[in-house]
Amino acid sequence: MNQEKKNLIVGQSGGPTAVINSSLYGVVSEGLRQDRRIGEVYGMVNGIEGFLQGNTLNFREALPGTMLEGLKTTPGAYLGSCRYKLPEDLEDPVYPRLFEKFEEMNIGYFFYIGGNDSMDTVSKLSRYAEKIGSDIRVIGEPKTIDNDLVLTDHTPGFGSAARYVASTVREIVLDANVYEKKSVTIVEIMGRHAGWLTAASVLARKTAGDNPLLIYLPETAFDQEVFLEKIEACFSKNPNVIVCVSEGIKDKDGTFICEYDNSVGTDSFGHKMLAGCGKYLENLVRNRLGVKARSVELNVSQRCSAAMISETDQKEAVIAGEFGVRAALKGETGKMVSYVRTSDLPYAMVPGLEDVNEICNKEKTVPLSWITEDGSDISDEFLVYALPLIQGSVKLPLGTDGLPAFVSRK
Repeated sequence: MNQEKKNLIVGQSGGPTAVINSSLYGVVSEGLRQDRRIGEVYGMVNGIEGFLQGNTLNFREALPGTMLEGLKTTPGAYLGSCRYKLPEDLEDPVYPRLFEKFEEMNIGYFFYIGGNDSMDTVSKLSRYAEKIGSDIRVIGEPKTIDNDLVLTDHTPGFGSAARYVASTVREIVLDANVYEKKSVTIVEIMGRHAGWLTAASVLARKTAGDNPLLIYLPETAFDQEVFLEKIEACFSKNPNVIVCVSEGIKDKDGTFICEYDNSVGTDSFGHKMLAGCGKYLENLVRNRLGVKARSVELNVSQRCSAAMISETDQKEAVIAGEFGVRAALKGETGKMVSYVRTSDLPYAMVPGLEDVNEICNKEKTVPLSWITEDGSDISDEFLVYALPLIQGSVKLPLGTDGLPAFVSRK
């Protein structure tokens, strides 16, 4: 890259998290600090799709001075998101259009904050840049509550979502325990093919044998008859049984449990849009066992709760953003920032870089060794892995109305 100052642009894609804006803060703040080598710091409004439509902002104008700090405690995606999939064919005319826009804006550094599909975008842009001899640096910043990106110990967003799940399930347990009459509460948690977030419900237990008594992940086959038998057995321990299930649990034939009851659509990437297994299991328990049953779908709250931001998660997200900018300035491209755990006790992590082509379109699932043999519980190895990631609380700035004060474009 020549010595002329180049500008930086950053976007967000996919489902937001409680700390996606902390990663954004890391990229933007480091970009502004590097003013000897980086000119303007731009944001893509609604990701690559919005950028194609000419929707950008300048961070010096949008969040001047200390206003930028507000990103660290603001959930959702400040820049807005998209689920736009770039064509597989690098000969598609969208690529020259994108790079013409990069040239018009004097972009030398491109950052995309997102999950698996976003890393696919980083891969395609970096490969096209290499193909045409462009010196633009393309870096992926990881993001997903699903924690399913490969070649990284964990992902920004998972720790805060895990903290929300564990805290909420613990509250549900206390609520259910006020009655002596037999009851079953099914808690449905996000997770299509990887059960990391549902596994986090095990953190809700105060002692061994505490609720949730049953935890089911999509990594193992779900048998409805065995499930009902296990609930009956659980009543001997506690009349109020809490069961946590991933939205993507499926039977031995690969049929999603939610498909027993619903017509399931697909999203723009061809992924089945899963929801409703909790309600299906609620009706199954009520009809077959004749006990009080209810289901709770945590839904978007698990990914957008600022009140449950993990301080560890927030700090690491900022570090990842800053590290990515410094890596790009050193000439790195086609890489994703990763987390490298160097110690469990005491917990320690350092940022690293991985080839994004080895990451996109792959999924990291919960190791089967971390799931009990019968598929209904989580082993202690997961506790060692996950506990450090949910530590610490973040104080939210409050407005005059007593509610959290978030930054917003609108």
